[in-house]
Amino acid sequence: MTPGELNLPVWSWANIWRQVQAYYALTKPRVVALILFTAIVGMLLATPGIIAIGTLVFGTLGIGLGAAAAAAVNHVIDQHMDAKMSRTAWRPIATGGLGTFQGLTFATILALLSMWVLVEWVNVETAVLTFLAMIGYAVIYTGFLKRTTPQNIVWGGAAGAVPPVLGWCAVSGHVSYESIVLFSIIFFWTPPHFWALALHYKDDYAKAKIPMLPVTHGEEHTQTQILVYTVILVLVTLLPFIMGHAGWLYLAGAAACNVGFLGYAVKLKFRRKPHTAIRMFAFSIVYLMGIFSALLIDHYFTILRGILA
Repeated sequence: MTPGELNLPVWSWANIWRQVQAYYALTKPRVVALILFTAIVGMLLATPGIIAIGTLVFGTLGIGLGAAAAAAVNHVIDQHMDAKMSRTAWRPIATGGLGTFQGLTFATILALLSMWVLVEWVNVETAVLTFLAMIGYAVIYTGFLKRTTPQNIVWGGAAGAVPPVLGWCAVSGHVSYESIVLFSIIFFWTPPHFWALALHYKDDYAKAKIPMLPVTHGEEHTQTQILVYTVILVLVTLLPFIMGHAGWLYLAGAAACNVGFLGYAVKLKFRRKPHTAIRMFAFSIVYLMGIFSALLIDHYFTILRGILA
């Protein structure tokens, strides 16, 4: 008898590849990539010289596995919402390509691997903070805040702002006030970043009954809030320079980034066009990478200047 006649799954390379792609999509790779970028910058900024390769590799691996685990849980919890939204209807659990049990099993394996890597090869402090970040995003934000308050992004954004703190802690074993500044930059960046996306996909969020700010308070109010948070963000990005953690090179780079991002916020508030919100969302990713890159360039420039002095 054939596998089909026995009602058994027929495995082929095409089916296996589809499963691999589905599991890969569960990890939200583009989101995790940005998380890892900020975490790695945190590691490098915490190192006064050349970082130990083991810390860099295992710290990145452990934090990445934790972020991927939280993303997979997000897919499981949000599967019914995702199915109603054009932006997320393709996701593997929403389409039925993977089941709830498969998603939770995959997330559990990733989380356990994350904890093992961090405890065994990095330090317990980073493992604890990574675990709390996973709970913050996957349970508190996805399971509760996202469904109950238009301020979901503000308070839930704390979990997304933790990666540079995790990176710093992976190197130093503790949380410093420098890492809190990095946390603050991402914390105040998060609302303009997500609210710009929510403005563009307002109807999608309304259809899924997610109380995002544009749905509950309207577009005008959301645009005002984006501008307010962007102004606060600009001021927060000055802290590394004011506190003496970064020099003029960083300040120049941050100024260039801030002009662009603030320009989008002003345009969104006063001269919005159909694609302004989604373009601001896209630029916000470039902006965050620009700010953290400027910090890193300034850091190594300072080290090099000290060596050559």
